[in-house]
Amino acid sequence: MDEKAKVWYLPVPSHTERVFRPEHYQAMLDEFEVTVNKLDRNLSSEELAEGIAPYDAVVTGWGTPSFTAEAMEAAERLRLIAHSAGSVKHLFPGSLVQDYIVPRGITVFSANGAIALNVAEATIGLLIMASRRWPDMIFNFRETGRWRPDGVPMNGQYLRGCTLGVVSASKVGREVLRLLQPWDLRFIVYDPYLSDEDAQQLGVEKVGLNELFTRADHVTIHAPSIPETDKMIGAEQLKRMKDGAALINTARGSVIDHDALYEEAKKGRIVVALDVTTPEPLPPDSPLRSLPNVYITPHVAGAGYYGYLKIGETTLQALRDYFAGRPVQGAVDFSHWSQLA
Repeated sequence: MDEKAKVWYLPVPSHTERVFRPEHYQAMLDEFEVTVNKLDRNLSSEELAEGIAPYDAVVTGWGTPSFTAEAMEAAERLRLIAHSAGSVKHLFPGSLVQDYIVPRGITVFSANGAIALNVAEATIGLLIMASRRWPDMIFNFRETGRWRPDGVPMNGQYLRGCTLGVVSASKVGREVLRLLQPWDLRFIVYDPYLSDEDAQQLGVEKVGLNELFTRADHVTIHAPSIPETDKMIGAEQLKRMKDGAALINTARGSVIDHDALYEEAKKGRIVVALDVTTPEPLPPDSPLRSLPNVYITPHVAGAGYYGYLKIGETTLQALRDYFAGRPVQGAVDFSHWSQLA
């Protein structure tokens, strides 16, 4: 019988309950030699460095410690890091990727594809809600008793048949595109890293950022928070939006210049749905909070049983695939490390 791979499972029990179905967690315990963190707290980076030496793989999650040079020096057997959560960038501060991960050929898996399933669902819901101005109608009737609110159109270009502008063909952006394929939409995408071949496969038209905001009936943002995207969307883009257009942001608040957004949104001609802001939450004196055409939700687009439980399922699959010699779906492409949030 082949020797089982030794896996160090770092997440705390509450994380396990959140992202693993019992049968997937048990399968991991059965198929690998797993050492489980049974403490009701996350380990420190020092504890990680002290204990990592015997393991072929480490499973990380929300709140688990960052790796250090000391940990990587001790981790001579380490071949796989399976992150049962989203972004992995915080796990490898400084030059650890260049000094250890890439030279040793260590595979790093991220379950952000599972979280993208929830965010994409929320994005489409916000697109429908904002374009149809449902909150305005709901609160109007509740607060005034009037059947139809003044100033809110009863007809318009909603989601079906529209030209949808997608900022960044990220995992979430691609899932939005996939889900909306049957909806008879025209997709235009701004993403400087999207190849012509990939655009053709996705069935989208690549355009510049300004052109996207000019042509789109509605816009949804899925760009990462990196220096190149800081306040990438400002007055120049927002003034180009069509009257009645919906702007959705389920990515990161830093991508939009909030001052410019307020100046455009206060005109009342566009509708904005923000699941993310900078900072979070916006302070009480933020003028965006008082605009009736700006809908703000508390960074919950990624929540949902379906996507969360897919985290555990895909983490188990990453372990299975790696130690069976198969490609790992969700492995980080380190040639694009600087573009990751």
